[in-house]
Amino acid sequence: MSETPLHYRSLAGLAALMRRREASPVEVTRAFLDRAEALNERLGAYILIDRKGALASARRAEGAIASGGAVGLLAGVPLAIKDIIHVRGVRTTSGSRVMAEYVAPENSTLVERLRASGAVLLGKLNLSEFAIGGTIEHPFGTPRNPWDLTRATGGSSSGSAVAVAAGLCAAALGSDTGGSIRGPASFCGIVGIRPTYSRVTRHGVVPMSWSYDTIGPMTRTVEDCALMLQAIAGHDPRDRTSSKLPVPDYREALRKGIRGVRLGLPREMFDFEGLEAETKCAVERAVRVLKELGTSTRSVSLPTSPWGGAIFLATADVDAAAYHREWLTTRGDDYDWSTRVRLESASLVPATAYIRAQRARSLVRSELLTALSETDVLALPTTSSPAPTLEEGTGKPGGYYQDRKRDLGSRRYMSAPSVSGLPAITVPCGFTKSGLPIGLQFIGRPFDEATLFRVAHAYEQAAGLYHKHPPL
Repeated sequence: MSETPLHYRSLAGLAALMRRREASPVEVTRAFLDRAEALNERLGAYILIDRKGALASARRAEGAIASGGAVGLLAGVPLAIKDIIHVRGVRTTSGSRVMAEYVAPENSTLVERLRASGAVLLGKLNLSEFAIGGTIEHPFGTPRNPWDLTRATGGSSSGSAVAVAAGLCAAALGSDTGGSIRGPASFCGIVGIRPTYSRVTRHGVVPMSWSYDTIGPMTRTVEDCALMLQAIAGHDPRDRTSSKLPVPDYREALRKGIRGVRLGLPREMFDFEGLEAETKCAVERAVRVLKELGTSTRSVSLPTSPWGGAIFLATADVDAAAYHREWLTTRGDDYDWSTRVRLESASLVPATAYIRAQRARSLVRSELLTALSETDVLALPTTSSPAPTLEEGTGKPGGYYQDRKRDLGSRRYMSAPSVSGLPAITVPCGFTKSGLPIGLQFIGRPFDEATLFRVAHAYEQAAGLYHKHPPL
């Protein structure tokens, strides 16, 4: 690890280095800022890089560490956040011309918690417009996959995935409504978790869907992901949907090992014509590694869950259309074509269809909970295929988002936990012959992120893929 550049050190490693005063928070922050400014034009990860504010925070962290007093969990660590999260006095664009000049009047609770932990915020990260996905023309630059600049990053937390994978920040926050953390994390070869719905506050976050939205960490290692979630999870009285359940020590859970853990393998997620062969083989190899580590496996059935993508579109998109109703009427031309078409189409969904889709959500949740009553964790691919090309990865007619086998195929994997409000994590499990990352996903019981971290960490350490970085 001593030969690893600062920008590819783990969050946990950087925090420890600075606590031991073997590195300066200002030095570390400058290294990340310099790299971000040098590569951002090529990668399109950031909408805003706040050098002045980041260095001021780094100096405060350095002073706190030098004083020898108690410091926060993330003291001095350079992070970045998706640009739907409010920072007082800073623009929150949501990746859209509609909000291009909006300046937040107050901090989100997430920003307050990160700052309380001592973190340094480098800036605001690019995304699909309004966190919806399929954007054709990004007004602040097109995010590009650092493993292959001709490939897409997935949506909507695209800039977050790019910045973490390319070493432009030590970790990032994204949001996951129907896969917006897990998809980009899988395509860019990093770790990302969708926590249980209500585990993390959403106060001060621009919504897509009130009944789906979650905020979660995107990192290079599972331990880093656990530390980030530790810093932001917990009840927030300003978010009436946030859970009051206690937050466990996620890092401690990593030490427990996984011998005796029961893995469920959903038949419908492996026997699917749209699942590409390289992805299937990589996930099956990963399952064999997990068995060697002491887990047991059993086949389970989720007959309704493959329809999770259709259920998601018939509910989350309608929620989004309700939020955007006034802007669609008064500023429709300021939206990206794909976003506008999707929102206007959702505006036409009959109330009867919306209610039926909401009832179907309960069926999917019931299926998953039944499977998880017989197992501890479900293991499956994160997406049905690796990252598509930039052209295919937009909402253009005929592209990835209109392909039944690929987009709805990937929604088959990512939508089930979303419609159920369950936690799910993705971790890299291999690469295609052309060098594109492949993701392995685990789904857990409500508020049992600790078990997801245990299993993902054990696999990650055995596979050792976290040492691989994009060929930039």
